[in-house]
Amino acid sequence: MDLNLAQKKVFITGSTQGIGYAVAEKLLSEGASVVINGRTQLSVEKAIERLRMTIPDADLSGIAADFSKSEEAASLLEKLQEVDVLINNVGLFGLGEFTDLSDDEWMRYFEVNVLAGVRLSRQLLPAMLKRGWGRIIFIGTESAVDVPANMIHYGATKAAALAVSNGLAKLTRGTAVTVNTVLGGPTYSDGVAETVEKIAAAQSTSVEELKEALVRHTSLIQRFLDPSEVAHLVTYLASPLASATNGAALRADGGVLPTIL
Repeated sequence: MDLNLAQKKVFITGSTQGIGYAVAEKLLSEGASVVINGRTQLSVEKAIERLRMTIPDADLSGIAADFSKSEEAASLLEKLQEVDVLINNVGLFGLGEFTDLSDDEWMRYFEVNVLAGVRLSRQLLPAMLKRGWGRIIFIGTESAVDVPANMIHYGATKAAALAVSNGLAKLTRGTAVTVNTVLGGPTYSDGVAETVEKIAAAQSTSVEELKEALVRHTSLIQRFLDPSEVAHLVTYLASPLASATNGAALRADGGVLPTIL
């Protein structure tokens, strides 16, 4: 299926690995022009090199910025030109006891998980509305609607981002601009893999055994998602074919089951 993404310019935050990288790869394969982002120039350059190995003729560039640092976020905004599609993917996640997390840690999560998308949308949405076409997609999580007790800081900030997405969609009334969120489930991204490996080592168990135990009773597909499976939905939403989907929170979570209290 041709998703009509040729000539569309896309900017993806946090796209040197994991879901963001998978989205970049899929969009490039559809003929889009893509600008990726990572925390360091080295990570951006390495990701570009990997992507060019897969898609040699890709229209691809990158901008380095750490969204936990407001000055770097501001510098990126100065460099970034108008785009047709903004994908707010960058995010922090991690386990943490509610009583142990400081105000500074809460603010770090808020800076990345909420304000990064706010700042970029505030800059790029007006031009989309003026042109009458555009896409803003937030990469969210089922943890925004079923907040884990050991990741309240993560779930709360992702819930705030979901609210931002919902509100922004209301600003697009009467245009061909859409704003949507993809709620991902347990995805075996680079960051998750690192966490699982650390837990497995601490528990003296194998990574595969721990992976199975973590999702066996919480997911209908009973496995972790691959980042590419989330990327397929994101790519469709970025395309002109998704013209009737706006203000939505779409699940790509493998059928995550509600927590039984």
